[in-house]
Amino acid sequence: MTGAVSMSGEQVVLDVGGMTCASCAARIEKKLNRMPGVEASVNYSTEKASVFVPKGTSITDAIATIEATGYTAALPRPVVSDEPHSEEPTDADREVSSLRRRLVISAVLAVPVAAMSMIPVLQFTNWQWLALTLAAPVAVWGAWPFHRAAWINARHGAATMDTLISVGVLAALGWSLYALFFGTAGMAGMTMSFTFSVSPRGAADEIYLEVASAVTVFLLSGRYFEARAKKRSGAALKALLELGAKETTVLRDGVETLIPTSLLVVGDRFVVRPGEKIATDGEIVEGNSAVDASMLTGEAVPVEVGPGDTVVGATLNSGGRLVVRVTKVGADTELAQMGRLVEQAQTGKAEVQRLADRVSAIFVPVVIGLSLATFAVWLFIGAGPEMAFTAAVATLIIACPCALGLATPTALMVGTGRGAQLGILIKGPQILESTRRVDTIVLDKTGTVTTGRMTLVASVPIVGVSDEELLRLAGAAENGSEHPIAAAIVTGARERFGSLPQPESFASAQGLGVQAVIDGKLVLVGRPRWLAEHWSIVLPNELETALTAFEEQGQTAVAVAWDGEARGVLAVSDVVKATSAAAIEHFRQLGLRPVLLTGDNARVAQAVATAVGITDVRADVLPAEKAEVIRALQADGRVVAMVGDGVNDAVALATADLGIAMGTGTDVAIEASDLTLVRSDLLAAADAIRLSRRTLATIKGNLFWAFAYNVAAIPLAMLGLLNPLIAGAAMALSSVFVVSNSLRLRRFAALNGAAVVSSKRPQSARDLASVV
Repeated sequence: MTGAVSMSGEQVVLDVGGMTCASCAARIEKKLNRMPGVEASVNYSTEKASVFVPKGTSITDAIATIEATGYTAALPRPVVSDEPHSEEPTDADREVSSLRRRLVISAVLAVPVAAMSMIPVLQFTNWQWLALTLAAPVAVWGAWPFHRAAWINARHGAATMDTLISVGVLAALGWSLYALFFGTAGMAGMTMSFTFSVSPRGAADEIYLEVASAVTVFLLSGRYFEARAKKRSGAALKALLELGAKETTVLRDGVETLIPTSLLVVGDRFVVRPGEKIATDGEIVEGNSAVDASMLTGEAVPVEVGPGDTVVGATLNSGGRLVVRVTKVGADTELAQMGRLVEQAQTGKAEVQRLADRVSAIFVPVVIGLSLATFAVWLFIGAGPEMAFTAAVATLIIACPCALGLATPTALMVGTGRGAQLGILIKGPQILESTRRVDTIVLDKTGTVTTGRMTLVASVPIVGVSDEELLRLAGAAENGSEHPIAAAIVTGARERFGSLPQPESFASAQGLGVQAVIDGKLVLVGRPRWLAEHWSIVLPNELETALTAFEEQGQTAVAVAWDGEARGVLAVSDVVKATSAAAIEHFRQLGLRPVLLTGDNARVAQAVATAVGITDVRADVLPAEKAEVIRALQADGRVVAMVGDGVNDAVALATADLGIAMGTGTDVAIEASDLTLVRSDLLAAADAIRLSRRTLATIKGNLFWAFAYNVAAIPLAMLGLLNPLIAGAAMALSSVFVVSNSLRLRRFAALNGAAVVSSKRPQSARDLASVV
């Protein structure tokens, strides 16, 4: 079962079958929402219903309601399956195959009917009876999906778009049968000619077999392309869920055994060799490698990992052999969570789609009324019954609002699917509306604009001491400390030298510094005050100047001494991410005003803001006060997006008009957000807003053309200016246009921001001459 249980009920997603248009979805939704306490949203394009079932009501009751309405419903299969990939065709495959076969056969039969009806030279004696022989199977068997759906809905007292199609086709066939058997159209030597508009004719001397057959082919082609597009637009989610490894090598009692991934349990250790996928989420306990997560996050550069680092299932091990301890399996993995988020977003509805659904629900009976009125008015003004009938049938066919029903769900499916491929998870379609209105983006500093971890950024030795010697001894001395500053120095030193010498002794002064004997030297690394007060070591002027310069830049500086003298200064800092400055520039291009919001002191915050190009800085803000800053901006008339990753950002994310959580952040932050970025890159936030706005623009473009098409075409048909054959072709083409326009979102490309912040390798005194 796909759902979330709460104290008051359960949210469940159901697979719904038998829907043929948006009116079907609207009718099911209406029936479900009439159940006490039930809240439902039915999406025609995804063929799913998101249903909230209150306590005391069983999900089987909701399924029974859907079935009583004339459709099928069932609980979906698990989001992620570890079973080997099956080649058995899916329901979508079977539907596309069935429609293709029906379309091809109908087209083969309909083409000669249309040719004979429209080209007088092909009308041999008694040609009309051959036309009937060819057209009848098309109008009955070829159009059977429309007839069946219309009959099911009629039994339940409802009319849908299929009702319009079925009535139009059967009316054309029925009139033709009447004219052939009871009128003069069946006589030898009868001829016809084709016109784009309707013209008065004699009574019962014309047949409409070309309308019945050709319109069926046009509409079948529209339905076929629609089904194929639905299958393609759902391919992103399907591909996402099939990324996981099917088998893995588990390590038990020192023995490697190949088992299905589904048999892994938390605590197991499994082996990942170079070129293999990581089976599930876990923590590396042995080995070093580079992990390629591009298929999951869109991040092109592999990430270096080692013992203690976490890895995500379905990512690719590009380098050495790894041993990973399982931390999450099955539905708890990040891949499964991504799948659920994408599916939930596709199942929901944006406000623009709800409007389209409401229009579709009332449109069909209105169109039937207009068609009957057209027939009556033409008869009343003295036109022949053929003229009246033709105008009425054209009105039925041209008004079918299939494009209106497809406008939103197809764009939403393609947009959210493309987002998932790029590591952007949109929690719901209503989020699209928020991205359009946002004009201010508030950025948390640590872990969002910066990396969130200390990094060695500079080293300044005194004259006579090499940069290499300073780093080697400082790194070896700090190797025994667990302090973040120490870890940054050790990591920076190892990046330069690989291995470091082992200290002969080690001692730590909590929060002040460390001392160690290395190569017979007593090495001290710590605060300058600690060196002065406990060891009587004073920094020379050149080091004092460098230390002051570092602190003015918001960096943390420590002094290094040995043999009783200060030998150098090291600076560590939470460095700005390489793409943050480019992302800020893209935010401005999107019309957003960036604001830096942090609990750090003003000096550090200003240094970071200057590095990335932000002028509005809010520093020294306590976690509880972050939401107040958001509310203050909103009170000033700003529509605010918030980007953050920590527990302290959760309230602000929920308060903002649009909350964007970094996927590397805490579960609390992700839960409170509207958009989740799988990759920890601010450019992804710009991509998320661009994609959301592009998807919304596509939806609105689709709706405009769908509305404009119906508004413009219905009066033409009622006035007799459209032949039913042209009306059927135009209606089918409008649906194809909407679907193809939505599929353009698959080409949406992520931003490629050049690194705008220089690499933060330790710098020598010569490199820092301009600073100090």
